Amino acid sequence: MVTVLDRDELVRRAAALVPVLRSRSEACERARQCPPETIDDFVREGLLQICQPHRYGGHELGWDVLCVVSQTLARGCGSQAWVHNVFSDHCQKVGVFSLQAQDDVWGDDPAARISASFDPVGKGEVVEGGVSYSGGHGFSSGIDHAQWILCGGHRYRDGVRLERCFFLLRKEDVAVIDDWYVVGFAGTGSKSFEAKNVFIPEHRILRGADADEGTGPGAQVNAAPIFRLPRGGITSTGFAAVAVGIAEGFLEEYMLYTRPRTSRGTPIADLMGTHIGVGVACAEIQTAAMIYLESARKAMRMVETGQPIGKEQKLRAKRDSGFAAQLCLTAAMRLFNSAGGRALSLEGAMQHQLRDLMAAASHHSIVWDSVTAEYGKYALEIEEVER
Repeated sequence: MVTVLDRDELVRRAAALVPVLRSRSEACERARQCPPETIDDFVREGLLQICQPHRYGGHELGWDVLCVVSQTLARGCGSQAWVHNVFSDHCQKVGVFSLQAQDDVWGDDPAARISASFDPVGKGEVVEGGVSYSGGHGFSSGIDHAQWILCGGHRYRDGVRLERCFFLLRKEDVAVIDDWYVVGFAGTGSKSFEAKNVFIPEHRILRGADADEGTGPGAQVNAAPIFRLPRGGITSTGFAAVAVGIAEGFLEEYMLYTRPRTSRGTPIADLMGTHIGVGVACAEIQTAAMIYLESARKAMRMVETGQPIGKEQKLRAKRDSGFAAQLCLTAAMRLFNSAGGRALSLEGAMQHQLRDLMAAASHHSIVWDSVTAEYGKYALEIEEVER
């Protein structure tokens, strides 16, 4: 069993790993997956159990804690922090499944990890006792280190679509496709996989509506507020957390790079333009951290006190997460453009961090045009939006 840790201790442990993740960052990118040693570190330090049920050694802490820990880790390496974030996220989601499903996953191995592909493209044809599931899925981060897979899809009966669901499969029942060749987040190992006619028992199926509203069967057996947290907009804050952490690491790297830098004999750190660029970037990144994290904290406060989380707050969380990512991307791009030709070297950390930041900001749940359009449409359709 893992010792139950509090927020401060988890953040302290995450901060201690930052230089370790940074030292592995290049190897992580070359391998196109998170280093096994990093997974071992996450398990040993209890960092993957933030949102896991107590009964399996988890800490049952809030989504805001998960965000802060992932943000901290991302200062060292965006890809490794992303894998931490999604594995921890999936612990929360499995904690909303039936107790029997949770026992399947963690009963023999409390450290078992779950990768996922949530896009509802799979088909589960109803058969006796469950469904026969098939589907081709992409972007399953961390799949090389997972024992279980969460799939999005629909339940069907005689070819007629019934309802959106999430299906929990053993990794051994899917074929992993080695297709993750990308310019950003290469180290997340977000490969595709395919399932063909896999039997999934009823207890390993979660209705999409229950996941969206935090009303799955696991919320009845796991009393902590985290298992009543609605999915969707609120959980988008986890992706913003990684973007902010990458930007913080980028800013630190830029400072180290710029302080001794000269151009034709002129110290760059003495120029007012450099001072302004750093000051603006600091304001943007710090604002981004406050914006996304307040959405996560407010949601947890509401869940803890039994208040319903409505559509406006879910859309606002997505909007604010997207805005946070854009602030970070703008800050990093401006600084990179001022860093001169030497920053273009593939041996430099900043170009790697910038590519990972671009990948984080492109996640579909926080794409700026999409989240602003969705929020704006809602705001125009109602009489009063919370200010």
